[in-house]
Amino acid sequence: MGRVEQRKMNYDLLLLRFGEFTLKGKNRARFEKAVLRHVRALLQAFPKAVIQREFGRLYIVLNGESGEEMIKVLQKVFGITSISPVKLAKLDVEDIASKAVALMQELDLPEGATFKVNARRVWKEFPHSSHELNHLVGAPVLRSCSGLKVNVREPDVELRLEVREQGAYLFCEVIPAAGGYPLGTNGKAMLLLSGGIDSPVAAWSAMRRGLEVECVHFYSYPYTSERAKEKVIDLAKVLSGYAGHIRLHLVPFTEVQTAFTQTRQENLIITLMRRAMLRIATRLAEKEGALALVTGDSLGQVASQTLQSMNVIGRATNLPLLRPLVMMDKNDIIDKAKDIGTYDLSILPYEDCCTLFIPKSPATNPNLWVVEKIEASLRELPTLIDEAVAKTETITLKPGKAVKGLDDQTINEDWF
Repeated sequence: MGRVEQRKMNYDLLLLRFGEFTLKGKNRARFEKAVLRHVRALLQAFPKAVIQREFGRLYIVLNGESGEEMIKVLQKVFGITSISPVKLAKLDVEDIASKAVALMQELDLPEGATFKVNARRVWKEFPHSSHELNHLVGAPVLRSCSGLKVNVREPDVELRLEVREQGAYLFCEVIPAAGGYPLGTNGKAMLLLSGGIDSPVAAWSAMRRGLEVECVHFYSYPYTSERAKEKVIDLAKVLSGYAGHIRLHLVPFTEVQTAFTQTRQENLIITLMRRAMLRIATRLAEKEGALALVTGDSLGQVASQTLQSMNVIGRATNLPLLRPLVMMDKNDIIDKAKDIGTYDLSILPYEDCCTLFIPKSPATNPNLWVVEKIEASLRELPTLIDEAVAKTETITLKPGKAVKGLDDQTINEDWF
């Protein structure tokens, strides 16, 4: 069931369930260890909490830490599909029933609300069966909570009880988490991060499939403002909340872009720029050990994202080019951007290097031979790309702070 409206409650621990990777056989142990490392890193902010690991799940003993605040952090961990706050009872029917009554009384349930007990006797030496526990716990709850009714088919609240050797676990919430594969378990990719709506969602989607993502942003100072760069840094910082940290490569693109404007091929300038971006991103990927590139392309959304354009642009790299959003509707992308917390930043009115040079009639069906001929005529292009790679600056962002790696003093510490 969904999240129950409730008063602030005191729980003993959190139950974390793993996602789809639990079906992956021999890789399961490796994936579970990756989740465990991620959780341990995040729990440094909650020093009293203790992790207990069981097959297929994790328990976080709160020891007085805020369960509500911890849930907000752990919901972003890829590989965890859901979280349940749990009350712990002794392996004694009276204590189990007492804790169950207390939990139900703390819920802010309206008159006439329905419930059922769903008990599982995991530890078979416990003297009462699962069926018996349903009645032994349900009856005192029904007596103590006036206004509650039983509905075993579609209850408003499902009170779950798991009897294990360590104790009895009581909970009624199953809070959705990020799911997917643990971060980094499927390799590393380099993502082209603009200041728009799509590319941050593509980054989140790639990370959810187990990719470690490093971001590349192209800026064209003085054509683009420092606020435009700041916006992208803020977007990467939001993404770092899902990854623990994220590296952002800032590429000066002014000279490359200016060279293309001198070709007088206005309708092809976006195609030419995006091919140059892929070349630079490929060089950075090879340097950082990334095995693929990721973009925020969505089929047919703009001129450079027709199938013909994507074919010509994609031939600029020999790395796999991943497009997580390619079949997504724009409204679905916007909804996901709002959900992951990047939308409000993405719609800030600070231009990026592509939006500044959009022609009146961009090519939607570019010819690869023509594009390559134009590139060949720009003899300085390979040198300009080399210089852009050499002058790339890198910062490592973490939630709430940044580890600086920039020599550029225009980066303002207040941004972090």
